[in-house]
Amino acid sequence: MSVQVLVAAMHRTDHSILEEMNISSNAIVVNQCDRNSFEKFKYRGQEILFLSYNERGVGLSRNNALMRASDDICVFADEDMIYVDGYTELIENEFKKNPKADIILFSLESLNKEKPLSVIKESKRVGRKEAMRYGCARIAFKRERLIDKNIWFSLLFGGGTKYSSGEDTIFLQDCLKKGLRVYKSTVKIADVKQEESTWFEGYTEKLFFDKGVLLATVMPNLANLYALGLSYKYAQNKSVKMSFWNIWSAMKKGINVKKNN
Repeated sequence: MSVQVLVAAMHRTDHSILEEMNISSNAIVVNQCDRNSFEKFKYRGQEILFLSYNERGVGLSRNNALMRASDDICVFADEDMIYVDGYTELIENEFKKNPKADIILFSLESLNKEKPLSVIKESKRVGRKEAMRYGCARIAFKRERLIDKNIWFSLLFGGGTKYSSGEDTIFLQDCLKKGLRVYKSTVKIADVKQEESTWFEGYTEKLFFDKGVLLATVMPNLANLYALGLSYKYAQNKSVKMSFWNIWSAMKKGINVKKNN
């Protein structure tokens, strides 16, 4: 069993990201920038593919890495992560302890106290509702199981695409709908800086419209119910300047656009 990290990066001009992230395993870095290049080299005795593309879209980066992945276990990563020492052994051990798992969602800790991440308090199987809470940077998976089920990332959702976020939500939902067994683990594998976002521009009408499209995509029969709950939640957030009804209206527009297409 071996582990390979699949990193989505932006505008990197050198290989310093490997040291910044404390990479100590095989890795593929997909660097979206203004050039095209292919590099293969050794780092700390591990095989590194460093791919630079003049293109945009986080789903595209994930797919480019996934197509070229070769190890038994792969882990999706963002460039603001710092892996803990020995992360490969931690990941391998969790899969050995739970051989039925196709995917394991690992614990992460935010270094930005103003942007905390969801804490995983117990290790157990994850269903479709709970999977809505987690992003791709937690995901470790058995590569052959994903390839066998023909699961890829949407090119319509996420930073650099038509709809600002949600590619990771759709990905996990697709995994569950196609019968993959998803578990979560309390084991921490990385810290996350959480300093900047390439897509978040504030709590705007466009943001909530996009969330409506996302809800109608992953849970079409429950989209309106989820939208009501989210509208109430966001209306209580002091950082959100829109009213409950304006948030709900924007989400409802997104739901209707998706359902009518």
